[in-house]
Amino acid sequence: MRAWSVPDVPSLPEPGPPVRIHDTSTGTLVETSPEGPARLYVCGITPYDATHIGHAATYVAFDLLNRAWRVAGHDVNYVQNVTDVDDPLLERATKVGIDWQALAERETELFRQDMEALRVLPPMSYVGAVESIPLVTALIQRLDDAGAIYRVDDDLYYSVGADPRFGEISRMERDEMCLVFAERGGDPDREGKRDPLDCVVWTAEREGEPSWDSPFGRGRPGWHIECAAIAKEHLGESFDVQGGGSDLVFPHHEMSAGEGQVASGADFARVYAHAGMVAYDGEKMSKSRGNLVFVSQLRNSDIDPMAIRLALLRHHYRENWEWTDQALFDAVDTLQQWRSALSLGGGAPAAPVVSAVTAALADDLDAPVAVAAVQAWVDATLGTSGPADKSDAAAADVVRDLLDASLGLAL
Repeated sequence: MRAWSVPDVPSLPEPGPPVRIHDTSTGTLVETSPEGPARLYVCGITPYDATHIGHAATYVAFDLLNRAWRVAGHDVNYVQNVTDVDDPLLERATKVGIDWQALAERETELFRQDMEALRVLPPMSYVGAVESIPLVTALIQRLDDAGAIYRVDDDLYYSVGADPRFGEISRMERDEMCLVFAERGGDPDREGKRDPLDCVVWTAEREGEPSWDSPFGRGRPGWHIECAAIAKEHLGESFDVQGGGSDLVFPHHEMSAGEGQVASGADFARVYAHAGMVAYDGEKMSKSRGNLVFVSQLRNSDIDPMAIRLALLRHHYRENWEWTDQALFDAVDTLQQWRSALSLGGGAPAAPVVSAVTAALADDLDAPVAVAAVQAWVDATLGTSGPADKSDAAAADVVRDLLDASLGLAL
């Protein structure tokens, strides 16, 4: 599957510091130490609807990690999936009377357009669930060889108890796991399962649903095994960072990591990083609540995509926060001010703001601190913060490159 186009990203005169990021599994900041290219897997969309601001916040967050690594001098191997066959997609297609493949293709293309408009760097490998079925069946076979697979009727299940590290990522108590599992697509009450938390890896063919041939009979892959198989194929048995929204910590990341670890014996990821949830009108954005703010609708309303991105950057990626129209309008005004400062050519010295921004983003992707540092430079350049040294003739060019390379803001 193709991703979206790669934007031209300027380089900075000096490399940035090593990147630290919060690890959900330990609750601590961890300095990433890539061996060779930095390797990042971020779980992608199930394309049954358009990209909303909650999605955008997650992908912009991990775009900051991608950029911080690159500024620090690393190449980056970034992989993302598309769950282009799954229950929510099939249910949506049936409800609206459209072919499920046509729906997936349409919404995936809209996602590409949204990501390109927001200047999110594309993954090197953008992989759909359907095209990854051979990878999935090969991984299921490895798990079966390890004794971690069993049948319930004609469906195949993974035994979570096969991984002695199960639960270390989410650090949830078992009762909480069962509740969350049921809320997020699991089937803890299915008869015949050895453990309520065991998850399906291969769903046998159902009447009226798509299915594919496999060594286990016709069917389709489970959600967690899809990501485990794609990550292992494109990033190796172990990689640097597994990323996604905080709603993926359990069961998705817990399950996919366990499957990967049982198959290989190696740690699936070194760090598990998660973005907070975005609310609107007092509730987390979700299809069921009908409170979604779509990126494409904002773009089609002549909103500058850079203003959307700046509004996202004003919140720390791990923060739970609420989207407001006023925040977007404030971002539009801020960009106008920043562009005025950049149009002057010279300005306040650029070196301090470069150091401040790269240091902030290397410290757990602290975009709000980075944005504040840029604002301080703008205020000094425009004279709104009092007399200042404005002798740096090349300042605007350096800051413009900094905004693009580190924050993804093309001004």
